[in-house]
Amino acid sequence: MTLSQRILFRWLGFRTEVTVPMPRKYVLALAPHTSNWDFVIGILYSSAVGLDCNFLMKKEWFFWPLGIIMHRIGGVPVYRNKNMGSTDILAKKAMDDDEFHLCITPEGTRKANREWKRGFYYIALKANIPILLYGLDYRRRLIKCTKMFIPTGCIEKDMLEIKEYFREFEGRHPEKFEY
Repeated sequence: MTLSQRILFRWLGFRTEVTVPMPRKYVLALAPHTSNWDFVIGILYSSAVGLDCNFLMKKEWFFWPLGIIMHRIGGVPVYRNKNMGSTDILAKKAMDDDEFHLCITPEGTRKANREWKRGFYYIALKANIPILLYGLDYRRRLIKCTKMFIPTGCIEKDMLEIKEYFREFEGRHPEKFEY
């Protein structure tokens, strides 16, 4: 048993219910995101199960020397105050690369936010790749993915279906999760 497995499964008591196969290319939508601990759990999970996945995080976390570590473990800085065409850039990368694994928290913040960011959806739609819906439930100590979602282009309908999937999950701070 690796150290990550020991910490996540034994010491923290998490378990998994993952029934969706891991394709070569995907966007992983992780919710709810209500605490910085979600990042720690995500990194432990990735290490414990051998999941090699990049992740988006606000650029403020990429200061020296932490930035070196963030890049090394798969971090991609997001410049939220600039319109850089990030979804187009990431969708093109997904189309061009043989493998593409990107984790995004659709809420875009740890605060309560009914208006989820849609970049994860547009990346998957433009690149014609699936979205893996991963729920993180602190009450049940559960990491769950039982749904792979293929965007149809009807964003309002699709976002309702995606949000409905996450309804059952309780974040570390449940009052900060809105769907």
